[in-house]
Amino acid sequence: MLVCSCNFISEKEIEDTIISLLDEDCWQLIVPAKVYHAMEKRGRCCGCFPNVVDIIIRTTERYHADRDSTDAEIFDFMSRLKKFHEENRRADIERRQKSHRAA
Repeated sequence: MLVCSCNFISEKEIEDTIISLLDEDCWQLIVPAKVYHAMEKRGRCCGCFPNVVDIIIRTTERYHADRDSTDAEIFDFMSRLKKFHEENRRADIERRQKSHRAA
């Protein structure tokens, strides 16, 4: 099935890319931009991103179900995800607001 008509990307291509990313690090956070970057494409209208998110979730769940992930691995992933969110929250706080700019 064609998922992205701007780049002519099929669901199978996206699934294969997600699986290759998971083979590198099965607990990494995968987002549509990372999938498109791995395929050397870029989101143009980005209307397909919600469908890509659904494919990412479905493929990741299937990947981990086939792999029989342990509780220790899940805990390590959750701690890495928490650290990622904290770092991004700090970056958001440090950004200057438009109302504080000099120009």
